Amino acid sequence: MTFPWKHKSAVWLSGPTIPAAEIAVAIGYTSAILDIEHGSFDLDTLERFIPVLKGLGLEVLAKVLGPERGSIQQALDFGADAVIVPHIIDVAHAAAVCRFAKFPPRGDRSFAGGRTVAYGSPDDQWFEDQDRNTSCYPMIEHAGALRDIDRILGLDTVDGVFVGPSDLSLRRGRGSYKRSDADFADLHTIAEAAERAGKHWLLPAWSVSEKQFALANNAHTLVLTMEHGALAQGLKDAWSVTSDFIERRSATHRQMG
Repeated sequence: MTFPWKHKSAVWLSGPTIPAAEIAVAIGYTSAILDIEHGSFDLDTLERFIPVLKGLGLEVLAKVLGPERGSIQQALDFGADAVIVPHIIDVAHAAAVCRFAKFPPRGDRSFAGGRTVAYGSPDDQWFEDQDRNTSCYPMIEHAGALRDIDRILGLDTVDGVFVGPSDLSLRRGRGSYKRSDADFADLHTIAEAAERAGKHWLLPAWSVSEKQFALANNAHTLVLTMEHGALAQGLKDAWSVTSDFIERRSATHRQMG
């Protein structure tokens, strides 16, 4: 099963859970977001998990530990198809950090060899292909990044942006993310900027309203659910079904008694 439209569907993984990835693939998901920043990944498991996901046919987007060279380069060297870079403050910060996702002269990524070159030696075309085929998505989760959205999307090292709605709401002085009109106004600003730039924008679309908004505003990738949220919903559904059944049986017995 695949989406009957052009958008990509992603599952958010907080740890190296192979069954969750296999289930997502069987359903029809096309991509996996690895939350290295807040999840339980270490370098050894990340190095092993990325090729497993790619072997299953998933595009791998690594939300790296922080906005710095090592985290970005390690994820790409392990074979991630894209890096999502958190805590970008403004366009100057994006320009400095996103350079680490692209090779010179476009950026300043360091060459490591290994998996990405099939343990061989690259030619000039390989470097061009890597820059074209691996994406860099700075996160829009700071007020300064939202203010500079057009300039961030204009950077040659940036292929699109990934929205962090909760942090953006906090840093815009609105407190928790409530999917308010103001929250959606910010999302609309980002979507319009991506459209103008001809680049991608990606959204964690947990709710029905976010899914509808993302589809209506041409999001490149919808992150449909997160691993823990899906597990919690499944456990809740099983509990609720059983509780309802017990309550109906009890009501029947009371009527008969």
